Amino acid sequence: MSKQVRAKKHLGQHFLHDENIAEKIGDTLTLQGYKNVLEIGPGMGVLTKYLIKKDIQVVAMDLDSDSITFLEANYPNENLQILEGDFLKTELSDFFGDEPFAITGNFPYNISTQIVFKALENRAQIPEFTGMFQKEVAQRICEKEGNKTYGILSVLTQAFYDAEYLFTVKPSVFNPPPKVDSGVLRLKRKKDFSLPCNEKLFYRVVKTGFQQRRKTLRNSLKTFNLSNKLKEDSIFGKRPEQLSVSQFISLTQKIENDAISTH
Repeated sequence: MSKQVRAKKHLGQHFLHDENIAEKIGDTLTLQGYKNVLEIGPGMGVLTKYLIKKDIQVVAMDLDSDSITFLEANYPNENLQILEGDFLKTELSDFFGDEPFAITGNFPYNISTQIVFKALENRAQIPEFTGMFQKEVAQRICEKEGNKTYGILSVLTQAFYDAEYLFTVKPSVFNPPPKVDSGVLRLKRKKDFSLPCNEKLFYRVVKTGFQQRRKTLRNSLKTFNLSNKLKEDSIFGKRPEQLSVSQFISLTQKIENDAISTH
């Protein structure tokens, strides 16, 4: 093996060194309906080596040129393409054209939520998404209504994907160890992943509602200029964390119809 890569703080790197956990993360992908996998932040390839054993095409993408050099030296494999780059700034069709692909990885914690939001924008091409986050973030993504941690990320992700929290990972299996536990999740895209309402409005309703999560929706959604008749609807007496994803969709439909009928 060539020289080990040193973890860089500014990239939020914590290298997983537990082979069992790496293999478990590799096995979170169901590999149903796609043949391509994009691994974000492969580091020294602890997860990559389990992915390339499967009958799939893997693109491993990292911002860190040291990691790229290490991977190229240690994992020559015809099923593996190694790319240096920033996932958040990349055109996703550059990876697999218009073919479907899954995303996985031990995500850098400082950009993990942005990775999820970008995946949601490109959900038509991404049937599955698995990987490791800071535990709190993974739990928040999978949380159901009625809980304090349920929020924007939970609603927007679960509008399009079924979210499942799989297992917790302790700091001691990383080098250097992070200060928090990590959590691994799986997102499987819903059969129908188009919304029966205006998507931009849905995003706006969810974000505006949770920006003042202590208030009832009647108060937090004032900027929408709702008719008095609509504001009498009992749903507006609730706080955002009390609404399920389907109730948020129904709320958006009501606001849409209200705008049509009052103009």
